[in-house]
Amino acid sequence: MRVIELSNHPGDMLHDLSLRRQAGQRRAQARYEDALVQHQARVQTIRVQRDRARQNRRWWTWLRLVVAVWTEQRHAPAKPDQTTGDTDTEEKIRAGIAGEQLVATELGRALNDDWTLLRGYRNRRGEIDHLLLGPKGLFAIEVKNINATVSIDGDRWRADKYDNYGNLVEQRPIADRKGRSPSVQLNEAADDLERFLRERRHPVTVQRVVILAHRRSRLGAREHLTVLVGASTDYLLTLLGDSADHLGDKQRAEIQRLIQQDHDFHHKRRRTGPTMPR
Repeated sequence: MRVIELSNHPGDMLHDLSLRRQAGQRRAQARYEDALVQHQARVQTIRVQRDRARQNRRWWTWLRLVVAVWTEQRHAPAKPDQTTGDTDTEEKIRAGIAGEQLVATELGRALNDDWTLLRGYRNRRGEIDHLLLGPKGLFAIEVKNINATVSIDGDRWRADKYDNYGNLVEQRPIADRKGRSPSVQLNEAADDLERFLRERRHPVTVQRVVILAHRRSRLGAREHLTVLVGASTDYLLTLLGDSADHLGDKQRAEIQRLIQQDHDFHHKRRRTGPTMPR
């Protein structure tokens, strides 16, 4: 299987988050050092006044300043937290990257060079983790690396976590920052890709698949599905074998060219701002 990396949005996000975290730590360290200098200056001033009072045998003043030194020393600024561990957001992104890489690796072991995996495709409606193009059709793949039981009702997705005794301990919706479930994320971008290809005389069906890549992922109740969902890459490979679509070499080459063209347009537009319509 050939692999084409169109973009690495999760990696870019992780890099930006790491840079922002490090910049925040540097700012916190600078504020701490400024506060420490000011604190040490106050302590030294009081010590000078204390020693002067002792030399002049002003005992009550000396005693008051002894207490003042002790009190000021107790109010030294706290050192900022400089832990190097990832934030929760960084950990989630790393988990997502690991899931995407796992699926890509397993596909690469199973498929020959008739297949092409385009990673990080973007259009005006969003991103698709993987586009898999081959003789059996075009597949849009969203990867979720979730350690939970996933229940689905249409476009409402939920993650349920259970303890070792089977008790439900956590329940949360599965959605991106815009509140879109995995099926909505995938369908919006895939619909736009289908439209784009159809308008260019390639009316290809984009088959939509969500893969739960975590080894502890489980599928719970499923109703009114709007995408295909599987708990392993093997599920996707079965879909490839069962697909009735057929794309010839020339058609695949042209579809690949159009996908890269569409991605490049939107990727550039996102970086530089709106441009003239295609």
